[in-house]
Amino acid sequence: MALLFKDTTYVSETTQFLREFLDKNPEVAKGQAEGRALLWDKQIDHGLQKETDAGRVKQKPYVYQPE
Repeated sequence: MALLFKDTTYVSETTQFLREFLDKNPEVAKGQAEGRALLWDKQIDHGLQKETDAGRVKQKPYVYQPE
């Protein structure tokens, strides 16, 4: 008999360890959120992005070929 549905009760040892670790050390999750905010969670200025894109110079297909 083939299984039709995935066993959702299984939790790997790694997942168990990480959950327990984060429960015991909540400051780690806070530090992760702060680190993410430094590099990734930024507001984009769409007007400035359009200006930057408009100022790009199209690259030639083969940049090393002499003109």
